[in-house]
Amino acid sequence: MASLQEQLLKAGLTTRQKTRQANADKRKKNKQKRSGVDHGASLQEQVKQDLVKSKADKVAKDSALNDVKKQEVATKEQLLRIKQILEHHQLTGVSGESEYNYTFNNKVKKLSLNTITHKALVNGRLALCGLNEVTYLVTSETAAKVAELDHTMVLVQNDKLATAETDEDDPYADYQIPDDLMW
Repeated sequence: MASLQEQLLKAGLTTRQKTRQANADKRKKNKQKRSGVDHGASLQEQVKQDLVKSKADKVAKDSALNDVKKQEVATKEQLLRIKQILEHHQLTGVSGESEYNYTFNNKVKKLSLNTITHKALVNGRLALCGLNEVTYLVTSETAAKVAELDHTMVLVQNDKLATAETDEDDPYADYQIPDDLMW
């Protein structure tokens, strides 16, 4: 029975030069195995290594892009949640004669409030939150919820005043100190 190389030659599927080259490559490989030295990989092995490397790079790149997309979605969800909280819990119908000044995006803004709401805002029972150039008047509890999600959304949240301690010898005890001077 003839060898496979001889059969391929008779069938015309290969040439004598290609069979000699294949035999020489086979002898070199066997010799390298016996000596224990690896003198470079064959072309097929290099292609396989390049494929594995490119697959690993693609997987790493895809996972990085997925992480960025997940982060964007999480940020968008958080903003929508904050907006929903603020719109649901905002106080309306509190406009009045008293003006309250506050800063929003490095600009001083005025808010007209009635006296009860003004005192509540100054005393810390109410707070101001801002989102997308809109100011929301909410309770301090709602502002605390918003601050847990994103503290930059809370514009004004005064500390709650404790009971006013007056000194008995204070000559100005009868006079109220203004908390927001109006010019």
